Amino acid sequence: MNLQPKLRYSLLASALLLAAGVAQAAEPGTAKGLQQAKTYTVTSAPVEPLHMEPPKLPDLTGYTAQAVQAKIDRSRKGKVSVRRMLQEESLKEFIGGDNKAAEWVQRQQGIPQAIFVDDGHVDLTELSKQVPKQYLSEVSPGVYLARLPIVVGQKGVLEINGKVKELRLSQERGAFLVNDGKLFVSDTQVTGWREKDNGPASFRSPKEFRPFLLSWGGTETYIVNSKMASFGYSQSKSYGVSISQYTPNMAKKMGRAEPTGWIIGSEFSDMWYGFYCYETSDFVVKDSTYRDNIVYGIDPHDRSHRLIIAGNTVHGTRKKHGIIVSREVNDSWIFNNKSYDNKLSGVVIDRNSVNNLIAYNEIYRNHTDGITVYESGDNLIWGNKVINNRRHGIRVRNSVNIRLYENIAMANGLVGVYGHIKDLSDTDRDIALDPFDTKVSLIVVGGELTANGSGPLSIDSPLSVELYKVAMLAPRKASGISLNGVLGERQDEILDLLVRQQKAVLIDPVERQTEMID
Repeated sequence: MNLQPKLRYSLLASALLLAAGVAQAAEPGTAKGLQQAKTYTVTSAPVEPLHMEPPKLPDLTGYTAQAVQAKIDRSRKGKVSVRRMLQEESLKEFIGGDNKAAEWVQRQQGIPQAIFVDDGHVDLTELSKQVPKQYLSEVSPGVYLARLPIVVGQKGVLEINGKVKELRLSQERGAFLVNDGKLFVSDTQVTGWREKDNGPASFRSPKEFRPFLLSWGGTETYIVNSKMASFGYSQSKSYGVSISQYTPNMAKKMGRAEPTGWIIGSEFSDMWYGFYCYETSDFVVKDSTYRDNIVYGIDPHDRSHRLIIAGNTVHGTRKKHGIIVSREVNDSWIFNNKSYDNKLSGVVIDRNSVNNLIAYNEIYRNHTDGITVYESGDNLIWGNKVINNRRHGIRVRNSVNIRLYENIAMANGLVGVYGHIKDLSDTDRDIALDPFDTKVSLIVVGGELTANGSGPLSIDSPLSVELYKVAMLAPRKASGISLNGVLGERQDEILDLLVRQQKAVLIDPVERQTEMID
């Protein structure tokens, strides 16, 4: 990123002012029970292998409201019915074993029923005219209240469009949306609704039912220029807006492909998860706002791939991260987003998620790290501005071949770029079940590491580190620039090659041994 001098120093001045109140916590050391290699060599490295052209970003011009409209097949009128929820494959997650049906028996005060759209297209205004008013009714001009779940069948198409000012899903009566076909939401608002309060079903407790939207395998879901609020709770597939494949046996039995869809220009607030997906492909989340959600803003999960998360603003997440991809979320793009003021990190790449691009994001004022990479190798982090986060700017744990190019890490509370290893076998059984190596290797090229509280760089027990053209400016320590970890031991040689001689630097262990201490 080539910033003009005036802009660069304006950014620096602003960041330093913002950072004035950030406490400088003690720098974490190497993971307990792990030992650093004893000897490292510092040598100049060839520059040519480090050269990279700026990454090519996906073309977003085709993801528009007009393109979504063109996908809606209105040629065949759908069939509408109200029938029992029992024995419906798309509802087994909520009505199957473990006495799950009791939730809806209690809320509906009888045998649970749902509204079904099958075999063609229906819009919500038409739907309301075809079912009894006690289940779905227009309570004021353009405002509809659903008091039963609404299910889009495999050959069904449901359109909720601008003719609907707001669709309210009754919390008391257990309403929710399940898409097993095609769902189009545009130019409207969908709200989890607490009838008792005549207002949104605002979050009160993780276990308290709140309405939600779930799209199953083989489906398409499009949400455009709409607002969704007060969805979701801590129950599987009921998180808020969720896109999820069926279980493997069900997917095979039903012949369902991975689900997909687009979210464009929309807003999500007070959701348990703003967006969640599982085994989803080619989904696009673009130009949308995720604010004040409970656990996560945007959370793609297990074995999803080729996702585009671009141009979004994510802030105010109350419990965890703004944007996180976790557990084999591969070959995806996260770029041009703003993620700030989230309870933990701004952007996280987690648990064997590889071959992803994190580029040109603005990540600031998050309450722990800016960008966090956990147990996920082979990722490219390019041209991000990571400013005034309370802990590290960019943190890399147990991950190899992490390439950091042209990033600005400025005025973060601890280290600008922090790489380390950690043994997780005794700390988190769930994480330990995923195979990974306690190894870290980094390539850091270009960009600036400026005015970070504990120094520009700290790397413990690396397999290798390569540095080239990294500007380290405005140290906040009176002693000047200070490298930590294994870099600190050879700081003079590193800075001589990097700064005075303008060469690439390779830091390589003589003994590549990070064995457990007995």
